[in-house]
Amino acid sequence: MKKDIEIRTADGIAKAAVIKSANGAATSKGVIIYMDAFGPREALYWMGQRIADAGYIVLVPDLYYRSGAYGPFNAKTAFSQEESKTQIRAMMAATTQELTAKDGDAFIAALDAEGASGPVGVVGYCMGGARALTAAANYPERIAAAASFHGGSLASDAENSPHRLADKIKARVYVGVSGIDNSFPPEQSARFAETFRVAGVDHAMENYVGMAHGWTVPDHGVYDEAGSERHFKRLLTLFEETL
Repeated sequence: MKKDIEIRTADGIAKAAVIKSANGAATSKGVIIYMDAFGPREALYWMGQRIADAGYIVLVPDLYYRSGAYGPFNAKTAFSQEESKTQIRAMMAATTQELTAKDGDAFIAALDAEGASGPVGVVGYCMGGARALTAAANYPERIAAAASFHGGSLASDAENSPHRLADKIKARVYVGVSGIDNSFPPEQSARFAETFRVAGVDHAMENYVGMAHGWTVPDHGVYDEAGSERHFKRLLTLFEETL
């Protein structure tokens, strides 16, 4: 059961979707989905409904709201068309980790207004993976679980790489890694694991052998149904054990 809302942030109005269980069951457990590069759309709403039906209030915010009107994009073809590729890359660059982290207060408040209370879970896909981890570092008093699936640049050389925030994270962390993913190569994976181990973060990393970047999302060309179902199982177990 989805409804559209508007969230007032420090920088403007972010559109978002709130998704609740289709059977109307009451819950106070909240989850935020940090989108991939193609923005909020039916594929992400379907994923949000799967999570909501397991007993959560789910928020899917538009992280690109500062960029004005855009899309909709076809996830299978957007990066093969110059106009849409250029627009997406520009919005990704403008939507920095720092700006998304700043929005966290407003996102959590929106969940609370819909009936959430207590610990919150976050999950991010592709570019959203890093943002979910950054949110966990910036709101450790509320975020108790953080997951990234085929997230890119989780342990890069950039100053805002989320692995640099490991000592601020109190949440349990799960990272699902594509079998082959140039945006999160083996050297970054090793750096991430070592940094989180040294920081004492309760975390797990899992390699999804044979899965390509984007495998969990149903409108991606590399979508893998069995792999996506495995990701839902891991994600819902994480939330069940922490929220």
